[in-house]
Amino acid sequence: MGGMQNLIYDVAIWAIPVVLAITLHEAAHGYVARLFGDPTAHLMGRITLNPLKHIDPLGTLLIPGGIVLMNAMTGASFPPFGWAKPVPVDFGRLRKPKADMLWVAAAGPASNLLQAIVWAGLIGFLIRVQASLDSFWFDLAKRGMQVNVMLMLLNLIPIPPLDGGRIAVSLLPMRQALVWSRIEPYGFFILIGLLYVHVLDYLYVYVGIPIMQFLVGWL
Repeated sequence: MGGMQNLIYDVAIWAIPVVLAITLHEAAHGYVARLFGDPTAHLMGRITLNPLKHIDPLGTLLIPGGIVLMNAMTGASFPPFGWAKPVPVDFGRLRKPKADMLWVAAAGPASNLLQAIVWAGLIGFLIRVQASLDSFWFDLAKRGMQVNVMLMLLNLIPIPPLDGGRIAVSLLPMRQALVWSRIEPYGFFILIGLLYVHVLDYLYVYVGIPIMQFLVGWL
């Protein structure tokens, strides 16, 4: 394939799983929040599989697209990551705000784990029927598993406002939870620092890849 065809192919096999991963992640937060008493996301029309409702121009389009473009131009294989427009959750409206925060926060990473299992199942099926490992569907499933495992791990980092930070606040005793929650205004800058020192690269290599290998072998 020519350069432009390669770029179109790379965009296709990344864009589909990225959009699904981010959309289902955010919809899961809103759905579980509604189950536990907060209808905010439902009233704002955010419990939906329409990706247009969840797209953040920077986190959903520019950053993942830039990584895909860099991979296509350099031959690298960095898994794109990104984020969507956060689903609004009014934790004060949950029936047990501190305890229920755990389930609302965990819903997003759980949706990514479930999607990773589905993509791994597709890989296992393709291997069993001896499909070509160079096929579009194999590449799509592999990227789908990479995207969802990386998004799950990224969000489980226990730094507010990431989902892992919310989970930590829910599980910690009240005094420690209040202290930890004060990190939230600086959470984005801490994450950028982790990216800069390649902590997320190590997380992907030493945790993400073994998880993917386990899922494919299991299925």
